[in-house]
Amino acid sequence: MAKKIVTKTAEKETKATPKAEAAVATKAPAEAAKPEKVISKKLENGRVYINASYNNTLVSVTDDKGNLLAWSSAGSLGFSGPKKATPFAASKIIAAIAEKLKKSGLVNVAVIVSGVGGGRDSAIRSLANHGFNIISIKDATPIPHNGPRPAKVRRV
Repeated sequence: MAKKIVTKTAEKETKATPKAEAAVATKAPAEAAKPEKVISKKLENGRVYINASYNNTLVSVTDDKGNLLAWSSAGSLGFSGPKKATPFAASKIIAAIAEKLKKSGLVNVAVIVSGVGGGRDSAIRSLANHGFNIISIKDATPIPHNGPRPAKVRRV
């Protein structure tokens, strides 16, 4: 089998160049005209949802209508395994969220805590330390009212 040698002539190369330049020229002004996507709603009140499980801690911040402003979790910050459910990880999550919310001007927050993980108390303390005014704290942990039927007694 012989190898095929493909050569481009100078004419073909120059014909391709103006089309590419024209395409670049038409796209450049359109991209330059687009403003950067900046979320800067000036809010004073909001809600902070803290979900602290045995495996992870999730924090979401919404406005009063329920529109999501920012969220973070221990896993998204790089914590892995059992370190995700620690109080230290919860304080780092709140620090990351406070950084995201600097431009929005959020001051007064209502905290809704769910779950029994180790990060629930630490997250609330970190919110207060980062300058948020905590209006209320609500515990929304689901509690079973008698729960499912237990397994039958084992006979040995």
